[in-house]
Parts: sequence; C-alpha cells; structure tokens
Amino acid sequence: MIFTKTVLPGATIVDIERREDARGYFGRTYCEREFKANGLPTRMVQTNMSLTRHAGTLRGMHYQLAPDAEDKLVRCVQGAIWDAIVDIRPESPTYCQSIGVELSETNGRMLLVPKGFAHGFVTLTDNAAVTYQVSAFYAPQSERGARHDDPAFAIDWPVPILDMSDKDRNWPDFSLREGVAA
Repeated sequence: MIFTKTVLPGATIVDIERREDARGYFGRTYCEREFKANGLPTRMVQTNMSLTRHAGTLRGMHYQLAPDAEDKLVRCVQGAIWDAIVDIRPESPTYCQSIGVELSETNGRMLLVPKGFAHGFVTLTDNAAVTYQVSAFYAPQSERGARHDDPAFAIDWPVPILDMSDKDRNWPDFSLREGVAA
C-alpha cells in the first residue's frame, strides 16, 4: 500500500499496490503492520456499507462525539464518489478546513478519516457502493452532523447536490453545536 499524508493532520490517502496479470489484479486494502508503521489506527471493529442509487446524492457530513469518536477507512467499491472531510478538532491548526478526494472502483483509492473529522460524500455515478471500516461501535447518542453547505466549512463540491436525506439537510449550523468552538 502507498500512504500519502494530506494537509489535514492524520488524514491519509491509501492507494492499493496492484499486482496485475491477464486475470485482473490483487491488492491489499488493509495490513495492520503497514498501518501501524505509518502511524495510522489499527483497530477496526465494524465494517459498514452503503449503496447510493443516483449520481448527485449527498451523504454527510457525519461524525461521532467522544468517547465514541471513530476513525474511518472509506473505500468506493463500485462507481465513484467525491469524499469530503473537515477537521473539527478545535485545537487543530487546520480547524474547519476541508479536503476532497475522488474514490472509485477504478482508482481503488481509500481515505483514512481520523477521529475529530466530519465526513461526507457526493456520488459521481449511479449505484455507488462504499465500504467503511470503523474503529468504534456505532453509538446513536454520540451521532452528530453538519450541513454540506455549512458556512463554517465552505466545501467546494464538484457537482450539484441533487438529493440528500432530510436529516442531512436539517443539521444546525456547526458553530451552534453544543461543546463545539465557533
């Protein structure tokens, strides 16, 4: 695997090193030793999957509060998404800054989203399937979110947002969240 640090401390792009032949390819998507050697979390307790039927659909921006915060290893296994993360750690020098990365079945790229980041994506294709390995069990009482167009983040989405859940549409302004510095 190839690990590329991003401008947001702790967020890392992980590329699969493919071994290809006439049949196709083989590559590792996780190796505890390599993750540990690169300073990344190695404990993943759950794997989740989503299928989004239509291009232009947004899922996010989601996060879990401590003590239930989670690291996520996100991979698109069918179709393509543009994955966005925002650093919401008040003590961080990159607080409220974001990056976006295209993840697709073609590029095989993954994104390690550290604890303390809001995460979401917009689908670039129909029938986009995404897997998430997470380091903590889901705790509904710790679930939070922010709107994709929250002015605190100024995310530059690459395509128009055509659909999203009511829940994602109605998150309050991030700066109004209890316990979150403005």
